[in-house]
Amino acid sequence: MTTQNLVVLITHGIDHELSSAAFTIANGGMTAGLKVSVFLTSSGVDLVRRRAADTTHVKPLEPLADLIADFLKRGGTLWACTPCVKSRGYEQADLIDGVIIAGASGMHELIKNGAATLSF
Repeated sequence: MTTQNLVVLITHGIDHELSSAAFTIANGGMTAGLKVSVFLTSSGVDLVRRRAADTTHVKPLEPLADLIADFLKRGGTLWACTPCVKSRGYEQADLIDGVIIAGASGMHELIKNGAATLSF
């Protein structure tokens, strides 16, 4: 079975290099022609708090804020886990434009339909 969808689950925040690696790979998936969705959970939701990613740069990768902006500009879907957002006291206005606060059902639907998955 061939899939055209990729779901990337990110649990790490701005303090971990895997966040930058995850968005680099998500963007690479888009370059390869995949429809990519990112689901942020746990500390991952901190990545999309306004200005939070501005100070993270894992060389030789692009700065994290640029990776996230590129992902959104190219049409990627970016979900932030509802309970994780609420537990941190964030609201939609606290997050960068383009982030969808949502439960896991959209991710589960893609997986049920054969999406490939990666977890960071």
